Amino acid sequence: MTEAFDPRALAARLHSLRQAGRQEETGTFTLPADLHQAMEAQNFLTAADGICSNAWKVTVSPQGQAVTGPLHPYAEAASGADIPWYPGMKFETEIAVRLGKDLPIRTGTAYSRAEVVEAISAAHLGAELLVSAVRESGSISFLLFTSDRLGNSGYVLGPKLDKSVVDTAGGTPLKVTHAGRTIYDGPAQHPKGDVLTWLVNYANDGLRPETSLKAGALITTGTLSGAIELTEPGEIDILLGDSQLRFAVSKP
Repeated sequence: MTEAFDPRALAARLHSLRQAGRQEETGTFTLPADLHQAMEAQNFLTAADGICSNAWKVTVSPQGQAVTGPLHPYAEAASGADIPWYPGMKFETEIAVRLGKDLPIRTGTAYSRAEVVEAISAAHLGAELLVSAVRESGSISFLLFTSDRLGNSGYVLGPKLDKSVVDTAGGTPLKVTHAGRTIYDGPAQHPKGDVLTWLVNYANDGLRPETSLKAGALITTGTLSGAIELTEPGEIDILLGDSQLRFAVSKP
């Protein structure tokens, strides 16, 4: 007999693993059966982590379903950001956008990319930190990974950029150093080519919460540098074109 799925129990286990900086294999968890169960568990984990920031990541499942998770801990580089480092932590350079107006759930005509751009009030350089309590991250069970806040373990918001960066980010020179070593030096490249692909998908998801994509929300849009493992604590320095973001990852 299959063990009944308990979203609260899964969240409690993910929370305790994260607190201890530990990972366990997918096969040791009772898995959510669908996205609804995964999001239930994610909501319990969000509550256990005490998350109240209005900052989110968006991505898409292997089946093409847009999904989201809260960014935590969230920091702004201007105030000297320092994010806890854990073994296995990965780093991504990203563009974040702030909504200046609501994108309510629509029935009928889908949101165009231009309408989503029009709702954006500001764009920023940002950095996402990732470490999942699931050893394989989302490679075996994307639903389990979704429950684990899509592996997010921190976000640093950097300087404001010209809003046109959502159209021009691809191909911009990007250099990242960590602990004095260059870990990325090449053109910025989003997995989908367009940094807004996943946000537009999510805007057009009729199953998303009514409270999502409200004015003031910050949404990060996906990596421009791939996911790079940070093998030790240390300072990170990102240079995207002429814009710079500096922060540290330190042992908790």
